[in-house]
Amino acid sequence: MGIRIRNVAVIGAGTMGHGIAQVFAMKGYNVNLLDISEDILKKALQNIEWSLSKFVEKKRLRKEDAEATLSRIKTTTIYEEAVKDVDLAIEAVPENLELKKKIFMKIDGIAPPHTILATNTSTLSITEMGKVTKRPDKTVGMHWFNPPQLMQLIEVVRGEQTSNETVETIMNLSRDLGKTPILCKKDVRGFIVNRVLGAVFNEAFWTYYRGEASKEGIDSSVKFSGGFPMGWFELCDFVGLDIAYEVGKILYQAYGERFKPCPEVIEPLVKEGKLGQKTGIGFYDWSKGRPRIPFELSDEYDYERSWAVAVNESAWLVYEEVADPDSIDTGMKLGTGWPQGPCEYADRKGLNTVLEKLKQLYGKYKMEMYNPCPLLVEYVNNGWTGRAAGRGFYKY
Repeated sequence: MGIRIRNVAVIGAGTMGHGIAQVFAMKGYNVNLLDISEDILKKALQNIEWSLSKFVEKKRLRKEDAEATLSRIKTTTIYEEAVKDVDLAIEAVPENLELKKKIFMKIDGIAPPHTILATNTSTLSITEMGKVTKRPDKTVGMHWFNPPQLMQLIEVVRGEQTSNETVETIMNLSRDLGKTPILCKKDVRGFIVNRVLGAVFNEAFWTYYRGEASKEGIDSSVKFSGGFPMGWFELCDFVGLDIAYEVGKILYQAYGERFKPCPEVIEPLVKEGKLGQKTGIGFYDWSKGRPRIPFELSDEYDYERSWAVAVNESAWLVYEEVADPDSIDTGMKLGTGWPQGPCEYADRKGLNTVLEKLKQLYGKYKMEMYNPCPLLVEYVNNGWTGRAAGRGFYKY
């Protein structure tokens, strides 16, 4: 069953924090929102009010419900006030492990013994955060997607010592909030979505770096021929080049050559402070709004290559028992808006076809990201080539 959650503390009132607070309050939970200054908290409340007014405008929320939502959010700069009687504390501060550990120690010292400690980290170790507390069994990853008010997905991440009860409580809570949770069964870097996305970004960067296609050509092919909602360079600008760069480094540290970062593509832009949409310029110029991706370049890049590395990384996730195919597919569809999940795609296309593609790319470039995962090889050898064969990533 898991424990019943009624009162929640959100630590950090930035973009993610205030969005998470709003989602809980809209669903009837009492929320204490904490940050280091009254100014930050005031701005957070203004943002929440603005967001709620949009829901009212679009007839997705009644005016009185928006007012009730606001009344359930209390702001504070004092930890004792924020966490002394909550059932769940979610930390949503910047991606810095030392900072997060400090916060976890602080909350652990004040919160009641039953309180679950969750982190909204997108890449850092849940286990490391749990270790600094007296409740590693009650420490869990609850990774939301931006903006939390609108995005359906939550990645629930099990640390090495997280109990089944804690995982179940957070999975059920996510559903109660109207979200779709997916379970990352091991505390691995990049969890599910960022690992698959990291592989796809890397493939695009190397292709561009080698001069095989322009960034506009890659984005046009992916979008207009591949049916993805955004091109990879466009999406990278949207996410923030600084974030993509940091995640890339973490993936490389964790998985080595399979995530060998491409030199000269992201790093120079990050050093110049060109971080994408938020700074007005990244791979594209955003100063006049969303960049136009030219339709006429839509056959410049073979978008099947994006699928091939996405399927390969998905196979590694299954092989290492990090995630089930269903979680991977749900994650990519809800977290990044993909038209289908990589495991579904492979089963439709034929695992043998994808394996052939990877072998061909590996033969040509000798890069680990194309080196087929043993699971794919094993499935194809077993004749589990997908839908047509009655079994692939899924059984039919």
